[in-house]
Amino acid sequence: MSLTLHFHPLSSFCWKALIALYENDIPFTPNPVNLGDPAERAALLKLWGIGKFPVLRDDARGETVPESSVIIEYLDRHYRGPTRFIPDDFDQAWQTRLRDRFYDLYVHLPMQKIMGDRLRPDGNKDPHGVAEARAQLRTSYAMIEQQMAGGDWALGDEFGLADCAALPPLFYGNMVVPFGATLGHVSAYLDRLKARPSVARVLKEAEPYFHMVPKER
Repeated sequence: MSLTLHFHPLSSFCWKALIALYENDIPFTPNPVNLGDPAERAALLKLWGIGKFPVLRDDARGETVPESSVIIEYLDRHYRGPTRFIPDDFDQAWQTRLRDRFYDLYVHLPMQKIMGDRLRPDGNKDPHGVAEARAQLRTSYAMIEQQMAGGDWALGDEFGLADCAALPPLFYGNMVVPFGATLGHVSAYLDRLKARPSVARVLKEAEPYFHMVPKER
């Protein structure tokens, strides 16, 4: 196989890329990376100097592609399948990219802030930053509740890039700031996402690692 995905099965941004690969049954070699292993970390840094995953390596085209959104757009161009992640229509395309950015910046990052703070030792926690992240999530949830009132997927009737982006932060976000009874459209959207075969496969493969998810202390 020409494609190799360097990832961790518990990583939320890696889930985003995996969903796209599974959605179109794109053959690839999975390479789980343990950042705690110096050799594995060094190998990832050699591929992508930032040292974060996911990173896609395409040996057939001689390309190394980091960043989940860019990986999905790369797959959509060079390994196209029945699911189109970014529409050809210009206006639909920029709206898709905007919704993708929304989920990454205003749902994913605040969720990670809260999860990451749980790993900090006592005395080094950031309660102010966590409070800001919780407030951002609540604001974002309210916007998603309105967005999802009129369609099954993030941009209407077709599953795409924004839906790949939505699943990881909503799944983990519901753990750190639960949706509650007033966010029925958000809850229903998450349920639809989890029922999609590509997403269900990602979650199933992550199950053995769920015990590593940091709990609130």
